[in-house]
Amino acid sequence: MIDQRTICAIATASGSGAIAVIRLSGKESIAICDSIFKSASGKRLSEQKANTIHFGQIVDGEELIDEVLVSIFKAPHSYTGEESIEISCHAASYIQQRLLNLLINKGARLANPGEFTQRAFLNGKMDLSQAEAVADLIASSSAAAHKVAMQQMKGGFSNELRNLREKLLRITSLVELELDFSEEDVEFADRTELLDLAKEIHKLVDNLIGSFSLGNAIKNGLPVAIVGNPNVGKSTLLNSLLREEKAIVSDIEGTTRDAIEDTINLKGITFRFIDTAGIRKTEDVIENLGIEKTFAKIKNASIVLLLLDAENDTNVQNESIASINEALDHENQKFIIVLNKIDKIDSLDDKLSALNTKLAHAVIPISAKRNENTDRLVDELVETVNLDRLNDNDVIVTNARHYEALCSANEAVERVVSGLEMQISGDFLSQDIREVLHFLGSITGEINTDEILGNIFRNFCIGK
Repeated sequence: MIDQRTICAIATASGSGAIAVIRLSGKESIAICDSIFKSASGKRLSEQKANTIHFGQIVDGEELIDEVLVSIFKAPHSYTGEESIEISCHAASYIQQRLLNLLINKGARLANPGEFTQRAFLNGKMDLSQAEAVADLIASSSAAAHKVAMQQMKGGFSNELRNLREKLLRITSLVELELDFSEEDVEFADRTELLDLAKEIHKLVDNLIGSFSLGNAIKNGLPVAIVGNPNVGKSTLLNSLLREEKAIVSDIEGTTRDAIEDTINLKGITFRFIDTAGIRKTEDVIENLGIEKTFAKIKNASIVLLLLDAENDTNVQNESIASINEALDHENQKFIIVLNKIDKIDSLDDKLSALNTKLAHAVIPISAKRNENTDRLVDELVETVNLDRLNDNDVIVTNARHYEALCSANEAVERVVSGLEMQISGDFLSQDIREVLHFLGSITGEINTDEILGNIFRNFCIGK
């Protein structure tokens, strides 16, 4: 049973500030607020129009607590779809807690994490994928993450799934209609047309699944592994990009023995840079463990930056390129060669022409120590996630739960396609289609369980 009592919570972050907001939602919101609010106009809140703001005082009996602004929202035109109140008060923690206690004493209860958004979902103001996008929007730390979360909140992903479900319902309705008239041997569905439709759905679901690698990178930061031989300047480059002395820089080989990670926002995109141990043959057991970690980080990186020392012999540099090239997945990873220490050589053109760079996406000469040409490297990294290509119509999957559901739906769609090709019985075909509908519906909340809802909303902040 869902507790329908009026809920309240502090909606703004804790800490010092000028203003704090306390929210109420539920059918007693206005009545509860009326019991502690004295309007400057002398009118009660219950007499006021919706979507209006009123100045007055919060009182506890004869005691003045604070001067506030009260915003009124009436069902169904509110965030939660219920009668709602927002009180803007001064942000002193004493005032906030005192006001919250007053509301609880007057009949409200403290909201659970994410309960305002959960009520919005339950009252049909948004579907489940949109509700989850609210949490992503709050947590977004880059322009790309913000753009994707806003697109999902506006219902772009939901609309795509809705279109898929409508097409699937068309298939299953025709197939099940045939089952109702099985004794008459009537065929309502053109199997060739249904097969084409099933293949189209399979392709659309495949595209959504394929977008998850980009979506996950946008949401959590694009992993970039900085690799190369010892003393080529990996730590210096990391420090240059981060603009702080994060990694130890030394002329002694093998200084970096473990992966050092940090994040940075470059032109609206979050990157997770990983400074790895230098790759070389060594008898040092600990350093070898670091080198093993380097190759593990290469496999997990979206972008691999191979740093080469411009002063080194070209044969040594090409050996490094060949070594890293063997560890790369060229279909899913971007490989960039960075020729460092160009301030120490005379002829850059001769050096670049001698390098075997056929398999690299780009070759960028820099001086990490002097911060020369690093802006070109940043541009190349940002181009990996071109924000201009993320237009309002792009549907990108960023949520692991959605990805898992889509993968399960895709397996069922493949069975539908296979079943249509093999002309299997309609009852088996119908069962596979219903599985697809189930998994797609679990994303938007058309099919849900209390366990799913609990897992989603418990990760929200209180007040949202």
